[in-house]
Amino acid sequence: MKRKLISSGSTFEQEIGYSRAVAQGDWVFVSGTTGFDYSTMTLADGVKAQAEQCLKNIESALQQAGSSLKDVVRVTYVLPDAKEFPECWPILRKYFGEVRPAAMMISANLLDPRMRIEIEVTALKQPR
Repeated sequence: MKRKLISSGSTFEQEIGYSRAVAQGDWVFVSGTTGFDYSTMTLADGVKAQAEQCLKNIESALQQAGSSLKDVVRVTYVLPDAKEFPECWPILRKYFGEVRPAAMMISANLLDPRMRIEIEVTALKQPR
């Protein structure tokens, strides 16, 4: 099985030594992804805007791997403040309402205090 490494262009990938996503066979593993807009290198204020950008970043990585959000089977949400999680639910429902992957939310500090959410997914490519 061929292994494909996918980059978002984030400087952290080179500095730390990881890929935004790794595609191996029919599986795609997307690293914890924050709400940075890599085209402008900005981070929006607020958990809702960051959750939306996280999912756009993840969607881009999945597309580069020949997959999509519809293929997501597992998602992990990490928020420094668990009380903010309900604010994200409408956005998460927008992207995953029909997909309904297995999910978990963890409350933990993130690398940068401006970061309000980080999302990691695993996808299994479906026959098209």
